[in-house]
Amino acid sequence: MKEINKDVLVDASNRLLFKMEDSEYETLLSEFDVIQKQFEIMGHIEGVDEAKPMTFPYDIRIDYLRDDVPSTPLAKEDVLKNAGSVKDGQIKLPKVV
Repeated sequence: MKEINKDVLVDASNRLLFKMEDSEYETLLSEFDVIQKQFEIMGHIEGVDEAKPMTFPYDIRIDYLRDDVPSTPLAKEDVLKNAGSVKDGQIKLPKVV
């Protein structure tokens, strides 16, 4: 891992176009030390490399959809009959800018 020092933080803050006080850099450096130590501890956990990454922490099944939704789509003609304005077989919408 790349060493995080004050010069790296100053360069990053300049690239992100914000200024920090010297005391803020020291606080941020101490926080990076804690984070790096936590990564080292996680690196020693057995089987962590074989774990499957999660995209969401809970197992959610999509079963909250409405029961009354028809399983077959509507015919194009039926949809166009309900549209306020139709042009070339498509629903015409007002221009949004």
